[in-house]
Amino acid sequence: MEQLERIASLIGDASRMKMLWSLLDGRAYTATELSIVADASRQSTSMHLSKLVDAGLLKVNSQGRHKYYSFARQEIAYAIEAMSVLMPPPTQVSPVKPQPIKYCRTCYDHMAGSIGVKLLDRLVERHYLILEDDTPAITETGKKFFHDLGIDTMELLSLKRPFARACLDWSERRFHLAGSLGNVLLKKLLEEDWVRRVANSRALVITAKGKQCFLEVLGLAV
Repeated sequence: MEQLERIASLIGDASRMKMLWSLLDGRAYTATELSIVADASRQSTSMHLSKLVDAGLLKVNSQGRHKYYSFARQEIAYAIEAMSVLMPPPTQVSPVKPQPIKYCRTCYDHMAGSIGVKLLDRLVERHYLILEDDTPAITETGKKFFHDLGIDTMELLSLKRPFARACLDWSERRFHLAGSLGNVLLKKLLEEDWVRRVANSRALVITAKGKQCFLEVLGLAV
C-alpha cells in the first residue's frame, strides 16, 4: 500500500501529470521539451523527472549531449491513459465540432479514439478476435486475416510482451486494441498510408486510401 500511495502522490502533481500525458504519443522527450509542456522551470523539471525515474515510471536514455525521457514500460502508459476515464463526461448537449484527438489518435504505440474502438469492434464482429474476460484472443480466421495484411501473428505470440489487450479508451469509455498486435497494426496502417500522423499531436488523419481500405477490408465506414 505504501508503494501505491507513493505512486499516487507522484502522478498527482499537476506538472508531472502534464509530462506523463505528453509522453502518451510514444515519443521520447528531453527535459527542456518537457519543461515547456509542464510550464515549469528547468530546475523544477529536473527534480520532477528524477522522482519519476527513481520510482520506475520513466526511463532515460543518453544520446550525445542530450537525455531523452520515456515510459519505463508500456503498462505505465496504459495506466495513465486509463486514468482519464475518471474525468466527468461532458455535460454540453449542443452540437460541437468533433475533436480530431477524440476521433482518431495514438495511445502510446497503438490506435485509439472513436476509430480505434470501432476497429476493435469490427475485428470481434468478424470473429478475427474474441474477447475473453475483456482480453482479446485471436481465432484461426483472424490469423489468416492478419497474415493477408502482412502481419505475422505467430511471431507476435512468441514475444514476451502481451499479444493483445483491451485498453480502456478515455474519450469513448470503451475498449480499443493494445498489446503487440495493436502496435504492429498501427505500424502497418501508417506504412500503407491508411492513416498519417499530425505534427506535434497524437491525432491521426485517415487518408482517402484509408477510407477506401477500411471499407473494403473491414466494411468499416470512416
